[in-house]
Amino acid sequence: MSEMRGNALDVVEKYYKDYGLRAKELKKKGEKIIGYICSFVPLEIVAAAGCIPFRVRGNVREPITKGDTLLETIVCPYYRSCFDLSVKQKYDFLSGMVIPHGCDSMVRSYSAWSYSLPYSYFHFINIPTVCGESSSEFFDAELNTFRKSLEKFTGKAIADDDLAKTIRTYNQNRDKVRALYEFRKSDPPRISGTELTMVLTVGSSLPVGEFNTLLDQVSTEIEGRKKSPLKKGPRILIDGACLDNIELIRLVEEIGGNVVADTICNGARDYFPRTDEGGDPIHSLADRYLDKVNCPKTYRENRTGTFEGDIASRFGDIGIYAKEFKVDGAILYLYKYCDPFGFEVPARKAYYKSVNVPLLHLEDIYSAGTMSQLRTRIQAFLEMIG
Repeated sequence: MSEMRGNALDVVEKYYKDYGLRAKELKKKGEKIIGYICSFVPLEIVAAAGCIPFRVRGNVREPITKGDTLLETIVCPYYRSCFDLSVKQKYDFLSGMVIPHGCDSMVRSYSAWSYSLPYSYFHFINIPTVCGESSSEFFDAELNTFRKSLEKFTGKAIADDDLAKTIRTYNQNRDKVRALYEFRKSDPPRISGTELTMVLTVGSSLPVGEFNTLLDQVSTEIEGRKKSPLKKGPRILIDGACLDNIELIRLVEEIGGNVVADTICNGARDYFPRTDEGGDPIHSLADRYLDKVNCPKTYRENRTGTFEGDIASRFGDIGIYAKEFKVDGAILYLYKYCDPFGFEVPARKAYYKSVNVPLLHLEDIYSAGTMSQLRTRIQAFLEMIG
């Protein structure tokens, strides 16, 4: 696959292998880099404050050691890995850290982050777990509190015009990512799932303007390809939480599957929803992050009165993507101790059955060492649906 890469994908690979390289360069130039965990942090507010959002990653190839002396081992292994690297000073170039109420692990461990790391700025964003009028009012106020905390930290006022500008820039970013997904619709896809995952992972470490430029370059490069880097094979959708590494997707594609769609946190679930432009920017951001990002942590009232109607409402995006990208099957890939997704497994399985999409459910511990154990199950699944 590497021989088909041009300059843009070479840049992606460099930043993927040395994650944080660009952020370190910008830090030396005096920029403030704000780390964050989870897709619920409104990046537009961070950027409007003149700071650069940086998504903290874990490392599936590094054992969790120091982090386990400070954080309970029953916490999600992905989250523990992010914390472990942070206390090992992997992200010592950060100026601050923002953690949202994405799950109980994040809420309960916020104090461990703030006590264990030397950053001068910490902020916890309290996100409602239900959608409704009172939740929206609360979240508006919470985002204004976040806005004021960044103003105090930077010494710079964040005007509504600043927010409107960053909202437009991030909407452009999401549109460019969506355009890159269009290359997955051909059979075989013109961009591999491994390549796209690397692009999106790297993008989380760059200023949004630089990421937009990189996306344009990658799109031009893919457009100019004479053939796909993949052969025809079963078309797979990946479902689950955050997948900030290529190990699983690369394994699926090595075996002969083509990963053409996803509903993961740093994929379609995060990038497809846009923010409304015009009006009160804080309210528009609150609406996007509370109601448009379809995460299992957010409870939406069952207004249908039936289980079938409820799962169609909650998981309808899966069916839409499965049809749009013509998938042959799906892999639900979850981390051990991930309660929000774990509680939903029976309902998700029922939904996949209702839309006639074969499903393989895998539970893992966020480690590259488990891939060989998953190979046989994935291979059997691909053979079954192929």
